[in-house]
Amino acid sequence: MRHKKTAEGIRRRYRRLASRLAATGPIIQGTVTRRVITKGGEEAGERERRYGPYYQWTFKREGKTTTVNLTAKQARFIQRAIENNRKLEDTLAEMRRLSRQLCEASAEGVKRRPRTTPDQTTLS
Repeated sequence: MRHKKTAEGIRRRYRRLASRLAATGPIIQGTVTRRVITKGGEEAGERERRYGPYYQWTFKREGKTTTVNLTAKQARFIQRAIENNRKLEDTLAEMRRLSRQLCEASAEGVKRRPRTTPDQTTLS
């Protein structure tokens, strides 16, 4: 009876995670970086000037690193999509773990043969 309760609890948790997947918004992989460029300064003998902020999105495309310059609005949208992707990956990892537990709780495993000792074996 214990396995049945455990299996039902696992199924409920799995269904909650599946509904979380359905509510996930856009998903993107990569990293958004905010950059500020500083030029001049005391070493150059001129007033320090700052340019930016500039936003860049870096990701892999066909095995190569790609960098795209973004507006602030694009950067916010892509950052949310990256966060969604991380949550999705965490949810999938949990669902995989629960699936493994469900299989173990729902299906009976292979029965092991009893061990025999050398004195129990007989030759026919």
